[in-house]
Amino acid sequence: MTSKSKFDIKDPNVQSLLSLFQAIGLSSTKATETVRNQKSASSLKDLIDRSDLTSAGLGEKQSNFVLQVALQGSKLGTVQQDYIVKYIVAGKLKSSDQVSAAVTYLEKHPLPVGENDFESECGVGVIVTVEQINAIIGEYVLKGSVRGWADVGSVLSGVKNLPTLRWANTLDVKNSVERIMTEAFGPKNQPKGKTEKQPTATPGCSNVSDKPGNNSEQKQFFSQGFLGNLYRPGENPQIRPDLREKHLAATGGQVWTRFPPEPNGFLHIGHSKAIYINFGYASYHKGQCYLRYDDTNPEAEEAQYFDSILDIVRWLGFEPWKITYSSDYFQQLYELAVELIRRDKGYICHCTAEEIKANRGEKEGVARKPCTHRTRPVEESLVEFKKMKEGLYQKGEAVLRMKQDLDDGNPQMWDLIAYRVVNAAHHRTGSTWKIYPTYDFTHCLVDSIENISHSLCTTEFILSRVSYEWLCDAVEVYKPRQSEYGRLNMQGTITSKRKILSLVRDGYVTGWDDPRLFTLVALRRRGIPPGAILSFVESLGVSTADAVVETVRFDQSVRQYLENTVPRLLVVLRPLKVTLTNVPDGFVMFIDKQLHPKRSEIGSVSIPFTKTIYIDKEDFRIQDSNDYFRLAPGKTVGLFQAPYPITCISYKVDQATGAIIELLCRLEDGKDGLPPKKPKAFIQWVAEHAPSGSPVKIDEVRIFHQLFKSDNPASLPNYKEDLNPDSLEVVEGAFIEVGVWSVAKKAWADANVLNETAEKKDENSRPVFGKEIVRFQGLRVAYFALERDSVVTCLDDPKLKEGKYPGDRLILNRIVSLKEDAGKSAS
Repeated sequence: MTSKSKFDIKDPNVQSLLSLFQAIGLSSTKATETVRNQKSASSLKDLIDRSDLTSAGLGEKQSNFVLQVALQGSKLGTVQQDYIVKYIVAGKLKSSDQVSAAVTYLEKHPLPVGENDFESECGVGVIVTVEQINAIIGEYVLKGSVRGWADVGSVLSGVKNLPTLRWANTLDVKNSVERIMTEAFGPKNQPKGKTEKQPTATPGCSNVSDKPGNNSEQKQFFSQGFLGNLYRPGENPQIRPDLREKHLAATGGQVWTRFPPEPNGFLHIGHSKAIYINFGYASYHKGQCYLRYDDTNPEAEEAQYFDSILDIVRWLGFEPWKITYSSDYFQQLYELAVELIRRDKGYICHCTAEEIKANRGEKEGVARKPCTHRTRPVEESLVEFKKMKEGLYQKGEAVLRMKQDLDDGNPQMWDLIAYRVVNAAHHRTGSTWKIYPTYDFTHCLVDSIENISHSLCTTEFILSRVSYEWLCDAVEVYKPRQSEYGRLNMQGTITSKRKILSLVRDGYVTGWDDPRLFTLVALRRRGIPPGAILSFVESLGVSTADAVVETVRFDQSVRQYLENTVPRLLVVLRPLKVTLTNVPDGFVMFIDKQLHPKRSEIGSVSIPFTKTIYIDKEDFRIQDSNDYFRLAPGKTVGLFQAPYPITCISYKVDQATGAIIELLCRLEDGKDGLPPKKPKAFIQWVAEHAPSGSPVKIDEVRIFHQLFKSDNPASLPNYKEDLNPDSLEVVEGAFIEVGVWSVAKKAWADANVLNETAEKKDENSRPVFGKEIVRFQGLRVAYFALERDSVVTCLDDPKLKEGKYPGDRLILNRIVSLKEDAGKSAS
């Protein structure tokens, strides 16, 4: 390997470097990109060898930091580079900005350097919370000469230069600026002199579509960067001018895209990006988007996968222009295969799979060479192909291969298989076909048949672009342009269909929709709104770089979406009884409680306040301290939205276990002549009042933690050994306020409307919104959704009175945790 132009992926030196770079954690795409640049590859290899990084157990993020050192730190000496790498391996440099700062510092300061100075300059150990970001930016906007949204650019650049935000998460800073600007000046792009009405929110979902509502971000997503730089319809070159003219005549010059999943498993979080890009890009340009099932492998396809894919597309808020199947075009594809042979650009091969692999040079030490059948006469291949079609060959006895370019350095040009024999009935065509086209043959030709203007796919298909274009030109059909964007991957989980299926079959998870997974059916079941997922994808933007996103960033994005779209209810996870000693027996006061402090349109409920209430066990402790602000003997604490605070007088202990079972408190209502005490903190509570059904007992609260212990379980030899045994926590006997019933019934009514609307569009549509649409914030606890296995009788009949009926079982799933208040001290 001497240059980019002579890059050959089968070159032993190239293979050695690829293996080395992937061994330290680089993705296949990033490793290939690095190897293509001889200087970069050499620098990285030296760094790996010196620091013995193959045994360091780096994650993909850390390996990218090491590559960054090799590239940006090319002017540094080896000792300086190694110094930075030690910090990366130790997990002390956690962002690209920190690594850049480390390189810059050592360029100016020769070793040895003061460890404290180095770490200070690189932000080692610095954590900037969202609360701190909000406070700093709020003060910046308030004290600065910011006049409105026209100054948002200067605000963003200004706050990024603040020393206090140097190491803050860039996304958190951006979100904070937009939130504070919205609060100060109203929504962006608001017509002058008008006040934009907040989107109507219903308990459980943001609005009917449940889609992200920031049109400015949406516009930026599709008009800038990768998507903004795409060509206009018709600008993709053709082998003949008339092919372009026919294409434009068919599409009217519109953008036509497609989302083409293979129905051999359930969609995962990465597919949400593909769905949004394909459907959203077409919609943005007032074009059309197909949902096309790539159903060319009858051995792996099941009806449940087809149904689920359409459900998820509709759940995310998109309706396909047309629903098609690759199998719709089996006859046309067969005819094109015959044409390929007639043009002497395809031939029938009888080699075994092992022989094909060896001839392609895929076996170590074996040179690439032409197949012995490559020169067979055209008429002979036509006869053999017909025999394949008629079922005269068994699986593996004959394949149709494309006659491409064996001298090309790209393995996608080494005579790919176009058709193979499959002895399985197809779900749509039955036993009509004995042969089935491969992805490499089908994908580009069906794109051509459907007049796709923009074939958008992920970067793993970069090498396939050459064969994609070769085949279209080989049979002289309209040639769409394939454009590749970076994949969306999540840290700490797996998305491989094969590996998830193994987890399901072996009972490690309850199914494809186990809320600990990152399949979209699992995220839906956990209670994450579809709009939150689209907002998350939108926040990442689109580029050619693969995105490996930390789950904490995903959680934060979901949390921000839910903050202003769901009602807030009082929840006590682990109840502790409190008796108010200065309140008479039978006392009851009903409190009108807003369901959201900033969104009056979400509504209000009435809840009781009585002599006996329950607080969370975590909100009381015997030993007090100056930095503790919740309840303790002699201490006063406020109750959220209750009229008065309470003071703990004493407590009762179970003599057998030593556990605290009851608190005796005084209601600070001023009736005893004592001066009122001002609380420093507020806690959640629920009251005991049988006539109103308070409190409502929750049979189970399911709290989901990361399913795997490491950041990159897919890279491990046995990913099942990395499973977190504590990934599911179940809390029984929690209490929730009675306002949950009106919230649940309203949300359930909305779900029925959404499902009925979908049914009117398509009589074959299935309900895609279920009990998970009942979402709310447990005040100061977490965001929750109703689990689909819950039994809630009053939801099924709107005429029934609100409440828990015999046989009902209430189960909540924690959607995402809450950030702790700055004033809340740990127990």
